[in-house]
Amino acid sequence: MPDFQDQPTTIRPGEELDLAKLEAFFAKHFACTGRLTIQQYPSGHSNLTYLVRLGDREFVLRRPPFGSKVKTAHDMGRECRVLSKLHGAYPAAPKVVLYSDESVLGAPFYLMEPIHGIILRKDPPEGLGFPAETARRLSESFVDALAALHRVDYQAIGLGDLGRPQGYLTRQVRGWVERYYGSQTHDLPEVGQIAAWMEEHTPEASDAALIHNDYKYDNMVLAPEDITRIVGVLDWEMATIGDPLADLGTALAYWVEASDPEDLQEIRWSPSTYPGSMTRSELVNRYQRLTGRDMSQMRFYLVFARFKIAVIVQQIYYRYHQGLTADPRFAEMPAAVQALLRASLLATESSVI
Repeated sequence: MPDFQDQPTTIRPGEELDLAKLEAFFAKHFACTGRLTIQQYPSGHSNLTYLVRLGDREFVLRRPPFGSKVKTAHDMGRECRVLSKLHGAYPAAPKVVLYSDESVLGAPFYLMEPIHGIILRKDPPEGLGFPAETARRLSESFVDALAALHRVDYQAIGLGDLGRPQGYLTRQVRGWVERYYGSQTHDLPEVGQIAAWMEEHTPEASDAALIHNDYKYDNMVLAPEDITRIVGVLDWEMATIGDPLADLGTALAYWVEASDPEDLQEIRWSPSTYPGSMTRSELVNRYQRLTGRDMSQMRFYLVFARFKIAVIVQQIYYRYHQGLTADPRFAEMPAAVQALLRASLLATESSVI
């Protein structure tokens, strides 16, 4: 039977880890013995993720990208703290094993227990069945897991100081506009138009919740025996206390439908266009039934989320543009930035999510 689980591979040039220093670190903290081997998970674009094997034990190692200047987006200590507090209340969050400052690898990192399963990206792996019924049930699980996260009592688990929910949306709009201009490489008029619209239409935050901030299919690990069951949610680097509808908005911004413009289809992140998949409106309606929140301002959240993702992609491309990374995947990113900005601007004029 084919194994569709996510697998690590060889390390990209320029992203190697110091094996000798890691061996000394592991010898100090773990009793297990054997040859230390390292492979890299190839699909992430932000923090780097490696599989480390020592004897019969496996660990996932997370560290910041090489050459990044956006320190707040790659705070390993913060991400480690979030997961350490969250795992007990939200088991899909990875379980942290150990944290290290920059003294070992020149950058902070942490180790967590691996979560084995299937990760869906643009299309399901060849040979993995994805009928309409499966697509529908996975869509439902997708929304349900997000609503469950937003029900976590963040005060009770010790994360009450993680963010500042008061004035969250206003700060977010201002901050992401500033981040775009701080990593600008092209003159794109849509940025100014979207920024002006968001400033004029920013609603009051719905309420406060622990939010993931990058919630999408390829940040989920699915059970191999039933891919409609989510067993892991990954990449918590942007988690904070904020407006839960902003979290839903991010999920909607990643959710490309079959009827969306061709330029969005070309940068599709997941099989959300496959028959049986819920529409964005259906996702919103299911979330509303689960949470009881007022969804009347979702257009703003979609506009903002598409803009935010465009800025994230732009920041990643900026590292490539400046010669700080040689990852060839980054060369085509300006087209994705433009497609997301066009989609964001289009959403300002539409009443349809």
